[in-house]
Formats: sequence, C-alpha cells, structure tokens
Amino acid sequence: MTKRPLMLAAAVAALFAMPANAALEEGQHVPSLVTQGALDGRAFPFNLQQALRDGPVVLYFFPKANTPGCNLEAKAFAEKIDDFRRAGAQVVGMSGDTLEDLSEFSKKECAGKFPVARATPATIQAFDVPLEFNGQRNENLASRTSYVIAPNGEIVLVHSDNDWSEHVTRTLTAVQALRAS
Repeated sequence: MTKRPLMLAAAVAALFAMPANAALEEGQHVPSLVTQGALDGRAFPFNLQQALRDGPVVLYFFPKANTPGCNLEAKAFAEKIDDFRRAGAQVVGMSGDTLEDLSEFSKKECAGKFPVARATPATIQAFDVPLEFNGQRNENLASRTSYVIAPNGEIVLVHSDNDWSEHVTRTLTAVQALRAS
C-alpha cells in the first residue's frame, strides 16, 4: 500500500474518532424539522412535529452513510426496530448525505425497516450536532448523536458518542421507560 491511501485512511479514521458534542440537553424542546429522506429506497417526507403526534421519536444523527460505524449502527437499529415499535416509538436516522446515498443506505444497511433523512447544514446547526475535527465545526457532517423525544417535543435522552455500539441500547431503554410512565 502506498503512503497516500494510508494517509487518507488515517485522516478518515481521525475524522470519525473525534468526540461528539451535542448542545441540546434533556428537558429542552426540539426545534421544528421538515426534511426529505428515504425508506427502503423510496422517497420519504419527514416532519418531526407530525411524527411526534404518533408517539416518541428516536432521532439519531450519524456522520456518513456507507461507512463502517454508520453501517453497523443502522443494522443494530434495524435488528431492534420491532422492540422500538412495541414501545410506540419511531426511529429516524439523520445524515448530511445526499438523498441518492440515503436511498441506497435505507435499502441496504437499514434493511428497509426505518427511514433515514437529510440533515441540512441548518438542521445540523439547529440540533447542534456538527462533527468537530481539529477544533473546527463541520456543519455538513453530523456527529453521532441520538435524541429520544417525547410526544410533547421534550428531549428525554441525549446520547452523543462516536462509538455507535451503545446508541440502540440507550435509546431503546429510554423509549421503554417513557412507555412505562
């Protein structure tokens, strides 16, 4: 392997290793969100405030479709989607990717079980989830941050960690606790 691919691989790894930082806190109300996405490769309009009328929403932001950690996280959510539904919750992934990339990702990695939607730079800013790299905020890429949002729009859980492995467990536990209360 030449130096250039190694340097590129190291840069990409460093990009996704930076700690995430979400400023929205538990107890706050979420901003409005209307966007477009994909569900099993088909166009999917998403309005957060309308979705909350049907119950809690797990809104999970991820950096980049079709990358190792994001693929694993999507597969983990897909595997547990029936548990989220039994608890009355919807799961929606959010990324700064193009609709074309999200469409393919929704079929392959999400297994058509839940939608993924476009997080514009304005959305990334409103939810304060820009990816930080070398002290710089990139509002075109989202940090790995999961929000559990109660039907009244209140954030009941924020989990911001670039390690994807706890996002599903923590959000499912929070949704189940909402259901029990």
